Amino acid sequence: MMMAGLALGAYQRRIAEQLDIEPGAEMKAAIEVAGEGDLPVQLIDRELGITLRRTSRRLSWWQRYTFTVSIFLSLLSREEITEEEIERLKEGDVLTETFRELAEGSPALYQPLIAERDRYMAARLRQENAGQPGRKVLVVIGAGHMEGLVEALGQDGRDPEAEVAELDDTPPPSRLLKAIPWILVALVMSGFVLGFYRSPELGWTLVATWVVANGTLSALGALLARGHPATVLSAFLAAPLTSLNPTIGAGVVTGSVECWMRKPTIGDFETLRDDVAELSGWRTNSVARIFLVFALSSLGSVAGSWLAGARMFAELF
Repeated sequence: MMMAGLALGAYQRRIAEQLDIEPGAEMKAAIEVAGEGDLPVQLIDRELGITLRRTSRRLSWWQRYTFTVSIFLSLLSREEITEEEIERLKEGDVLTETFRELAEGSPALYQPLIAERDRYMAARLRQENAGQPGRKVLVVIGAGHMEGLVEALGQDGRDPEAEVAELDDTPPPSRLLKAIPWILVALVMSGFVLGFYRSPELGWTLVATWVVANGTLSALGALLARGHPATVLSAFLAAPLTSLNPTIGAGVVTGSVECWMRKPTIGDFETLRDDVAELSGWRTNSVARIFLVFALSSLGSVAGSWLAGARMFAELF
């Protein structure tokens, strides 16, 4: 979620640079105007992390994968967007049609990213201004939320406290999703037992297959992220073991080792927002590189588990 947030912020910053504006300038202007008029500032939108987590819970594993990949592919895009295109998109008919297509084509994305936030902001406005009927409030929002927020404000039936609490809650993963890793571990361990039962040679062959596939692909992921040599070694050693323990992933080990071997500096945090705008920055900034090591070594371990599992199945049957 942290990496997705950084990538989304980097894409926003790139668009802002193309249009020669400052990211968040509308928020800054709203705060300045509020200060000049001695008006309270109410932050009514939902936290990005909660929105991304609720989005993730709604998506299937394949949709989650393509959504994440699309975010990072945006860092490769060199498409120039003109101010005229932005203004055209903000026109009522075009915007309505765009959102209608999103709602029909991908409701799992539209609901948490757009519709839920409309309801959330309406509830927060009622919360902040309860007991003050007739009070006039200036709300600064993205054009895409205008129609939905107006509609949500017209529905006064729900308690705003309950609405905010519901929309702030992250649904737990399904029991099936939580059980799948344990089922896979049980199958792998059963394969080892069956292999040794047939012959010690076959058993050790299966163990070697598991260790080599997991360790090599996880280490390759750490290497692609330009991890420290000790990090690459830790990926090879840890992945075969962490893959048999669903409570910890290879990325937790490799990320910790990378953090220990190359401690981030204050400068890395200061330049993080600018560095992650380019793919190269993810591998040169120490903070971003820790995230990248975590992600790629984890991905390598997962790929190694499936590859080793398929190979073990072929050896046994």
